[in-house]
Amino acid sequence: MTEYFAGIDGGQSSTTAVVGDDGGKILGRGSAGPCDEIGEGAQSTRLRDALESALDRASRAAGLPADVRFRQIVAGVSGYEGRIYGQTPSLPASALSIVHDSEIAHAGALAGEPGAIVIAGTGSVAFAKDRAARAIVGGWGYVFGDEGGAFWMAREAVREAMRDTDAAEPSEFGALALERFSQPSLRHLARAFYAGEITRADLAAFSVDVMTSAQRGNASAARLLQTAAKELVSLASEAIARARLPADCKVAFVGGLLQSAALREQVMQRMRSALPAARIASPKFEAATGALLLAYRSCGNPAEPAP
Repeated sequence: MTEYFAGIDGGQSSTTAVVGDDGGKILGRGSAGPCDEIGEGAQSTRLRDALESALDRASRAAGLPADVRFRQIVAGVSGYEGRIYGQTPSLPASALSIVHDSEIAHAGALAGEPGAIVIAGTGSVAFAKDRAARAIVGGWGYVFGDEGGAFWMAREAVREAMRDTDAAEPSEFGALALERFSQPSLRHLARAFYAGEITRADLAAFSVDVMTSAQRGNASAARLLQTAAKELVSLASEAIARARLPADCKVAFVGGLLQSAALREQVMQRMRSALPAARIASPKFEAATGALLLAYRSCGNPAEPAP
């Protein structure tokens, strides 16, 4: 009788689920809204709804029966520290493991091998793992950290625009932000964010405009990309040191923000100077597939996910 497994990547902007059979074949994928619990209370259904919806959609895409029960589900959740603050998800599994999202990103990118990964999405975090040690660096959330991530980049650009406004100086960032969010002024923009009319994910998306501006030659945007690259490489360096990895360890950079060629170039330049012996690895799997791989391994199943 076929057994089924699932992996879920729960991020600050979206959630992705992947289901597979016991031979490693990926059968279906599904997506839902953000999953993190930053700022959420006991009545929040944010995590529960995202995990349940993504898995249900993946199961439907796979053509699985409505009463399917999974042998193992592994879910990686952004900022997870061993506790669910809102409503507990009800997932049809004999065993469910919820872990920090950096663990599934590492499993996906390096397929279980020792090394370090840096996630640059809405937020930022690094995870390094050897056979005897592991370390998480960063991932403190949008208020206290996440340097180099999309929200941080967007916030820094808007802050610079606000400082320019206070100094009665022109600001390309300001014009870009007002156009992006259809606001008459930066004060209206700030109020809309504080009121929840502009979400964290909405603001983080402004990082795309910032990176595009850098590619078009805007000096302020280019400097911001350089700073972002410095912060991301610093996360890698600290994680490698704390996990006592060798200088020539594998390092992978993952996350939506690094789809920008301009930022990737800055990161690679910084890596060559800061960690010259490190071996840059292309991610083997996405994070959700990394979670599926961990689901297999937790049951002693040697299967490797494949389309």
